[in-house]
Amino acid sequence: MDSDGTQDARGTHASPVPRPAGPPEVPAMPPRPPRAPGMPPLPDGSAFLTWLRAPRPDAAPGVWRFGHRPRPAEEPEEIPTRQLLSGALIAFLVGWLIWSLLQNGYLGTWWWVPFDLIVPDAWRGGDSDLGETGTFVVYQGYELLVALGIMVGAARLGRWGEVWRRFVTPRFRRPEAQETRTAPEDDPAQWNELRTAGAPDAAERLATEARSGLMRDVDHARILRAWQGVRTGRHSLATFTGAVLKDGAAACLHPSGERDLPARLARHDLVTGQVRLGTTVDDARNPYAYRGTGLALGPDLLGTSLVAVGPAGSGKTGTVVRPLAESLCLHALAGRAAMVVVGAAGAGLGPADAYDVVVRIGNQDSEYDLDLYGGSTDPDEAAAVLAEALVGDLADPHPGSDSRRSTTVLAQLLGPFRAVHGRFPSVPELRQLLDGAPGPFAALRQGLQEAGQESLLRELDARERQMGQPGDVGGVLGDRVALLDRPAFAGFFDTSGQSRPFTLKALDHPVRVRIDLPQRGHADASRMLARLVLAQFTASVAVREDRSLFACLLLDDATGVVTPEAVRGIQRLRSGNAGVVLTLRTLDDVARPLRGPLLGATGCRMALSGLTPWDGQDFAEVWGKEWTEARDVTDRQIIAETPAGKAVHMLRRVITGKAPTARAVTVRQVERERWSASELAHGVPAGHAVLSLTDVKGEHAPPLLVDLRG
Repeated sequence: MDSDGTQDARGTHASPVPRPAGPPEVPAMPPRPPRAPGMPPLPDGSAFLTWLRAPRPDAAPGVWRFGHRPRPAEEPEEIPTRQLLSGALIAFLVGWLIWSLLQNGYLGTWWWVPFDLIVPDAWRGGDSDLGETGTFVVYQGYELLVALGIMVGAARLGRWGEVWRRFVTPRFRRPEAQETRTAPEDDPAQWNELRTAGAPDAAERLATEARSGLMRDVDHARILRAWQGVRTGRHSLATFTGAVLKDGAAACLHPSGERDLPARLARHDLVTGQVRLGTTVDDARNPYAYRGTGLALGPDLLGTSLVAVGPAGSGKTGTVVRPLAESLCLHALAGRAAMVVVGAAGAGLGPADAYDVVVRIGNQDSEYDLDLYGGSTDPDEAAAVLAEALVGDLADPHPGSDSRRSTTVLAQLLGPFRAVHGRFPSVPELRQLLDGAPGPFAALRQGLQEAGQESLLRELDARERQMGQPGDVGGVLGDRVALLDRPAFAGFFDTSGQSRPFTLKALDHPVRVRIDLPQRGHADASRMLARLVLAQFTASVAVREDRSLFACLLLDDATGVVTPEAVRGIQRLRSGNAGVVLTLRTLDDVARPLRGPLLGATGCRMALSGLTPWDGQDFAEVWGKEWTEARDVTDRQIIAETPAGKAVHMLRRVITGKAPTARAVTVRQVERERWSASELAHGVPAGHAVLSLTDVKGEHAPPLLVDLRG
């Protein structure tokens, strides 16, 4: 029942995903993960049970559901504080005045008429059966009822209940209990679904592990994922039960043997799959139901892809990419996701031991290499992906303004080379072929002739005829390949089998991958490699056999990565249960014709503080307009016509210094931008962002002002 990521059923992996030499030892009390917010682990399991049983009501997209309290969709009309308090005080004084007047007889004795009609005559005199004390109690009781009636009327008139709820209750409200009482049949810690399906022993073992503190949030998510495999028929019930009875909460481990990350910086909830990024600001521009709630993302939102734009220092890496990478690593440990994060070396994307594969391109100490051809054995497929990486960013790389001719040129070389050598060419070999070096061409031709590959000979002949002709793109491709044929990359992109190249074909398994790009001194090569990873990702996830595994690519800097083919690939990801996260310093890093399609292809769009007005205009256009209520207030001077009126107006002018006016309010519906370019450029505080969301079901949230530090 191990979620084995080392096996390759189709033979497409260049090397297996790393796996420990033997099964990890599970001590009686496994080491505790760090005390991350949301689920602090304790030896007795009480914190885990509290976390597991916490309410998670259904909510709008992006709402942090852990402990969420739903709010009304519309903001209730709230009386201003000054008006509320003054009204409550006036109502009290009026009630006290009425009671005083009644007590002193200024309003007559009519209020005793109900008493005379209801109370028997024998109870009114001091010599009655009740005695003097009883008579006193009867009279005082009636007066108390009248006073209570006056108090109730004054309370309703003065809205004392609203005063109590707004100013008194919050001061005495106790912190809500973290653990909620749940019925045994609804208790997730009892694993009742397993009991119903005929695995009571496994359910009891898991319940015991949870109560004793041996289970973590990752364990719970991982075992639920394995149970889903039983329900869908991928695994047998007997195999699942046997694994649980043997290993308990450590059953169905990730191939790495890890049960948690070395450290957590963000707040995670693996029951809902969310990671909290911040708090939605209590601002009038945000919908009332979102104000003050936590803002969180999960695979349901990342499945529509995310683009975040903000200048350097605005928090793209620390507050967006790092928490998302951490969350996806947890999902991978739970067998739910496969993730790849790409960024500059030292960008702060998490420790190396939080990943299964770390590719440090340009670092000779790197244990892993990157497969230049994406693990493909088809020359045409490999040529298409490589052409996108090499020349996809060129606005007009050749007549026709697309990469089809570049793909054809590469295919004319990759096919013959693979037929002769049984592999694709290395970077130096590919550069020589693109430059038209006579020696490699002659050797390739001889090999094809000896093998009787007539069709591939014709491909090679066509390439030779095109070399040096006007419009030939071989020179452009050769110049781009030369960026990778540098001493810093010697030993990388090896195709002879002497290195351990990683291929994105491994995304069929719950693998955690970090790719460090050598941006310092090799900026052009880094952008080209980023395009290569994106092209390989979009091509690989489209042909996955198991699409229940969410796949996500995080590009910490997508400068020069967005191409027409990349936009088309992003549009296809949602149907393959995959998504990408792209960050940009400015939309100027994307060609003008592609900015609109990029924002349209991604369902989640984030504008961080410090945006330029030109970038803000693009976001304002894609977010559109909404109908809102506009109030026009006009003050009209009052003209007195009588001598008394003129005297009163003169007195008001002497006291207030202003002429008497009458205010007129006109309310009308107007259509305005949700967020204007000026507001996005100058109205977003530091550490904040405006974020719109769309989930894979099509539900969306309007642009929200979010505090990324909350």
